[in-house]
Amino acid sequence: MTVNEVQDEIIEEFSELTDWMDRYAYIIDLGNTLPEFPDSEKIPQNLIEGCQSRVWISARKGDDGHIDFQADSDAMIVKGIVSLLMKVLNHRTPDEILNSNLYFIDKIGLSSHLSPTRSNGLVAMVKQLHNYARAFKALESAG
Repeated sequence: MTVNEVQDEIIEEFSELTDWMDRYAYIIDLGNTLPEFPDSEKIPQNLIEGCQSRVWISARKGDDGHIDFQADSDAMIVKGIVSLLMKVLNHRTPDEILNSNLYFIDKIGLSSHLSPTRSNGLVAMVKQLHNYARAFKALESAG
């Protein structure tokens, strides 16, 4: 599936949940689906700056040119939010990540239902995912 197809699927899933308490519960459930994040990866280099809670994201580029992310958070709702980002951007090429317009965030109403500090954290997470993609793309171009 393309980035936009995954986003459209998320929008469809959220459209069935009209109450924001149900949406928050769903986001938390999504967080519980994240693969186990190894303690060895909970290092300062993987900690996202600008988040109210602690969020770690690590990345590796596979032989197929796709970036595989791992993520975790110590806050349930944030873990769910990062899970949504993983659903859209995990196992994508650097160009797919950098060229993606993450419109699902606004379409599902997430940005308007987060506190300012959580919104800042979401921006910081997206920025870090883009930073990883830029770094891997630069390495690719270099050789």
